[in-house]
Amino acid sequence: MSKFPNPKPIKAGETTFAVYEADGDPDRKRPPVLLVHGWPEIAYTWKNQLGPLADAGFRVIAFDLKGFGYSDAPKDPSLYDAKTITEEFCGLLDALEIDKAIFCGHDWGGSLIWSMAQLHPERVAGAIGLCTPLRRRAPVEPISILRKRFGDIHYFVQFQTPEVPETLFATDVERFVKLMFRRPVARDKWAALVPDIFDVPGRFKNASEPSDSGMIISPEDAQVYIDAYRHSGFHGGINLYRNVDENWRYMANRDEMVRVPSLWVGAELDLFLPPETASDMDELVSDLEKHLIPDCGHWVTWEKPNEVNNIMIDWLNRRFST
Repeated sequence: MSKFPNPKPIKAGETTFAVYEADGDPDRKRPPVLLVHGWPEIAYTWKNQLGPLADAGFRVIAFDLKGFGYSDAPKDPSLYDAKTITEEFCGLLDALEIDKAIFCGHDWGGSLIWSMAQLHPERVAGAIGLCTPLRRRAPVEPISILRKRFGDIHYFVQFQTPEVPETLFATDVERFVKLMFRRPVARDKWAALVPDIFDVPGRFKNASEPSDSGMIISPEDAQVYIDAYRHSGFHGGINLYRNVDENWRYMANRDEMVRVPSLWVGAELDLFLPPETASDMDELVSDLEKHLIPDCGHWVTWEKPNEVNNIMIDWLNRRFST
């Protein structure tokens, strides 16, 4: 597939999603694959995956999450909790006339697909987490843990303040995109970067101008992100972070196990989701296969697309053969 597909508007509940599809399974022999992006991403994050997965014989569907890109972007933070979002995923399946799908997510998308497998297992044929592991429910509210460990500068903590971060990032969308999509740093340098690396608003305001040479995506691909965020604003994505504690409360006394065939793919140089954070996943996922991509940072779909595609397609073919 030489060109990213044009979006189709699909209404699910109160939200109209921008949906991008590549159909390699017209006879519907396998469950389709739904690709769920993270922050600050959009469906275009899957540019390098749609074609190869379709060529491997799958119906592949990417979409802009609510609040992102060209999907609806309501400002009410209460509309971005995992319960509401996964219910909308079910509505999207209904609108697409899909009974069950294989959900694949990166970053926040990874967190949401694990929630989908926990809360709506009857709609999930399989789960693929890129970088994002499934972790046990924390003993106390997660934001309080981050505040105690890293102080008030951690971006999860700063994002709890209404209006401030989204207004800040909107002042220079191009700078924001260039700041975020950077090449990874060697692990032996991580200690010197923490905790300041987690002060995303501070880095946006005070860091030197980010160079094009350090970016993990091309200027042409960066422009797609820039245009999308100029359209949507930043409030939708940041509202995901404003529901971290609410999601924690909702999962109290709920079954955390995932019982569908699952794949986790980590990245050796992912500072924000280090692969060691997936160490106890086997206790939470009953049918799990794990892989690690060496010399790769957080933006795996851009940095090592062939490796990601090969791992995913091999697993999909073994677990969902026609």
